[in-house]
Amino acid sequence: MFLLNSKQGIIRSFITEFMPTILIVGRYRFSFFSNENSEPPHIHVKAENDQAKFWLNPIELASNYGFKAYELNEIEKIVQEHREELIEAWYEHFS
Repeated sequence: MFLLNSKQGIIRSFITEFMPTILIVGRYRFSFFSNENSEPPHIHVKAENDQAKFWLNPIELASNYGFKAYELNEIEKIVQEHREELIEAWYEHFS
């Protein structure tokens, strides 16, 4: 797994057992749950107490707990921008 901190332009190696962080942009942390390999590729997004889940193919909001509409639009743009890296990380993690 890898951690992308695109805000600073830094790529660092980072592995956790249950919820690997794939990308951090601003206050948003993008990660997987390691026990969700039976689902289609998706990403979880967390910022403080807010959480959302986006399907990656096609990109679509699956669930939202707390983010405002403008934040979801911002997050969706980030997911679109990094979609290929997120899908690659998904298959690397679950293979």
